[in-house]
Amino acid sequence: MSQRPSALTRPTSSKRRLKDLLLQKDNRVCADCGSPDPKWASTNIGVFICLKCCGVHRSLGTHISKVLSVTLDEWSDDEIDAMVEVGGNASANSIYEAYIPEGISKPGPDASHEQRSKFIRSKYERQEYLKPSLRILSNQKKGSLKTSLSNKITDSFRSSSSSSQKSEGMVEFIGMLKVKVIKGTNLAIRDMLSSDPYVVLTLGKQKVQTTVVKSNLNPVWNEEVMLSVPQDYRAVKLQVYDHDTFSADDIMGEAEIDIQPMITSAMAFGDAGMFGNMQIGKWLKSNDNALLNDSTVNIVDGKVKQEVNLKLQNVESGELELELEWIPLDQ
Repeated sequence: MSQRPSALTRPTSSKRRLKDLLLQKDNRVCADCGSPDPKWASTNIGVFICLKCCGVHRSLGTHISKVLSVTLDEWSDDEIDAMVEVGGNASANSIYEAYIPEGISKPGPDASHEQRSKFIRSKYERQEYLKPSLRILSNQKKGSLKTSLSNKITDSFRSSSSSSQKSEGMVEFIGMLKVKVIKGTNLAIRDMLSSDPYVVLTLGKQKVQTTVVKSNLNPVWNEEVMLSVPQDYRAVKLQVYDHDTFSADDIMGEAEIDIQPMITSAMAFGDAGMFGNMQIGKWLKSNDNALLNDSTVNIVDGKVKQEVNLKLQNVESGELELELEWIPLDQ
């Protein structure tokens, strides 16, 4: 596997290093199903994957596979270092697919979600295709694995073997929802004079959250989180909490985000890149939702986006500003 570059030899452009790695022949197809031009990666495993396999990786949980978009997400130097250290799909697969039993075949680009999920869970979660000597047991000491695998991959093995987290089940995903949590306004006081707020977004069994902003009733996050959207999707549940160190976190309000207007509009128009900037849909304010005003769905620079301003429910005060972006399967 590739040697980790030193601070003196590391190229100045992190994105360039990632792009160079993606251009390698074995990284031009999905590590799990062989689909061409993968635009997603599992940073702690060290593989490039397609969007359909990305949906399965997300259902494993970040303790096993932490997924980022090659083109849409910001990467840290450590995350890029981890990918470079593994060396790409061929190097990772030489470990994760060392012993695929006879009669077991990898899914192809047209495989069903059930086929992908079965193979990927066997490969990463249950480690069924590794050499037995490389499998990490929960009672092994850190560093006992004598290979050139990065510590991050070792940690992911250990987590997968010791985790009792239940699988999400066989879910067919239709795309991704990027949510940018921009800011909160006039949030409720839950400590003596202020609060330490953070936002939790839930879709199905997926749950993501922002960082905690200390002592601020008007926090600015400007943080992006990603959710896989299943075929049978529901509204996204949003909750704001006050972080407490020595007791349970206090709720600071909640709301639901109806994503149907965005998805329906996006699918009706198809490839947003073919259109100029324009409005294509609308989520209307009503007594039954938390909208402060009508929320329009727009094509902006070839992307489907929607600005959402919410009045938090079941709380004395508080508003939240978000930006949604729909990412179709083929992006």
